[in-house]
Amino acid sequence: MLKIDMFSTATKVKGQGVGSAYLELVRLLRDRFPTEFQIEVNQYSPADISHYHTINPTFYLSTFSKRRGRKIGYVHFLPETLEESLQLPPGIKQLFYRYVIAFYKRMDQIVVVNPTFIPELEKYGISKERVTYIPNFVSKTEFHPVTPAQKEQLRDQYGYDQHRFTVICTGQVQTRKGVLDFAKLAQDNPSYQFIWVGGFSFGGMTAGYSELKKLVDNPPANLSFPGIVDRDHLVEYYDLADVFLLPSYNELFPMSVLEAFSCGLPVILRDLPLYQQIIADYYAPAKDESEMNQWLNRLADDSKLRSDYVHKSETASDYYSEGHLAQIWHDFYIQQAQIQAENGRSHVQKK
Repeated sequence: MLKIDMFSTATKVKGQGVGSAYLELVRLLRDRFPTEFQIEVNQYSPADISHYHTINPTFYLSTFSKRRGRKIGYVHFLPETLEESLQLPPGIKQLFYRYVIAFYKRMDQIVVVNPTFIPELEKYGISKERVTYIPNFVSKTEFHPVTPAQKEQLRDQYGYDQHRFTVICTGQVQTRKGVLDFAKLAQDNPSYQFIWVGGFSFGGMTAGYSELKKLVDNPPANLSFPGIVDRDHLVEYYDLADVFLLPSYNELFPMSVLEAFSCGLPVILRDLPLYQQIIADYYAPAKDESEMNQWLNRLADDSKLRSDYVHKSETASDYYSEGHLAQIWHDFYIQQAQIQAENGRSHVQKK
């Protein structure tokens, strides 16, 4: 049995996609490969593979131990992608960014959730041969559509109007997420109801915190901020909505989009290069807030168009389902263990 030690503190900060991706992967491996993989979490005993999900200093120090086996780094962000997420003092920021890259360079192999990261990592001196792209995924048993009757029940449960076209977004409240555009769309469409599920996962360090806090405390009448919702109940917010809209200016590989797909919601996104590479044709593309508004009005008025985009979401959900990704992860770990074993034999022969 292959022993894999997962190193992560991602679940300590609620409402962020890194934690969701980590939990999904651990659950998938334990459920699907119980006789092939022994999954440990934050243990420092000898392992065949050590998979690092977060970049804690204690984890960095552990990479110097020969007991860690093959070291795998899960890259969810690069220094430049943090620019619009966190506010750090200049000196601390530069030190932290150097540490991030130093951590990644300690890895034997890197997994990226975003293929656009590969050339960026090359610029930092990490060869593309050491990088593997494996997309995020979600469980269809956790995120799934509901019947019209169940949708009505959920709207009653959470206090939303049964008859109003309902737009949802989930994610951290950050400037780069396009929260201000979402609020503008709410103001321009008073007959619709808008819901942003998520909050300030990093508190006052969040980029644009002051302005966004004022909005969250005093939103337009048809926009609600229920805050950070436990993952067990997050699906209920998707299922009470009619459409998912994420107006982000900069994204990595948002779990929220995959969750919306899995719940069968039509999806509207700012048409970023990343999306064009990984989910082209599955979403309604908009270059700005005006085009998002047009898509909302079209989807609200045209049931046939809504049905078409529900079908697109279902197709995307099949591709990014755990069933499809399970075999990819299985084969990846087996391959990495084989490389580690071959390297060990080579080392013995050289001696």
